[in-house]
Amino acid sequence: MIDQQIKAVIRDIADFPKPGIVFKDITPILKDPALCNGIVDAFIDQLKGTRVDVVAGVESRGFLFGLTLANKLGVPFVPVRKAGKLPFSIKQKVYELEYGTATIELHTDAFEPGQHVLIHDDLLATGGTVTAASELIEEMGGVVAGFTFVVGLNFLNGKERIAPLCDKIVVLAEY
Repeated sequence: MIDQQIKAVIRDIADFPKPGIVFKDITPILKDPALCNGIVDAFIDQLKGTRVDVVAGVESRGFLFGLTLANKLGVPFVPVRKAGKLPFSIKQKVYELEYGTATIELHTDAFEPGQHVLIHDDLLATGGTVTAASELIEEMGGVVAGFTFVVGLNFLNGKERIAPLCDKIVVLAEY
C-alpha cells in the first residue's frame, strides 16, 4: 500500500539532469505529512529485528527521512556529506562515477567502532554512493546494519550491487 501512495505523488521529470534521464522527483511527498509519517513507519516496520545503533543519511535527500527515522528509532543521525561540507575532523572515501570520481565524508566521531549503522538515501539507482558509504563505515569500524530507500530503480541493478554488503535492503517503491 505505501508503494502505491508514494508512486501516486512522485513526479517524473523528463530529461533531468540530462537528456534521456527520467528523474523521479520525491519533493511532492514532502507536502504530505501523513505520507511522510507513513514512509518512516513502513521503514520501522520492515526493520523489526534489525539492530540499528546509528542512521547515516546520504547527502542530501537522504537527510529528509533519515533524521526522522533515526529519531523514531531513538538513535543518533549522522550525515554522509560531499567533500568539503563537514567542519570537524573527517574520514573520506573517493569512489568511481560513470564519468570521473566523487568523494564522500563522515566525521571521525560519527559512531563508535562496532556500532551497527543503517544507511538511508532517498533513491537506489546503481548503488555506487551507498557502496562507498558502506566501505567508509566499515573502514571506520562500523557494521552496516542495512539500507533503506524510498524509491528504487530496479533496471539499474543497484540492489544486486549492494546485496553482498548487507542483505537487509528496504525499498518502499520500486520501478
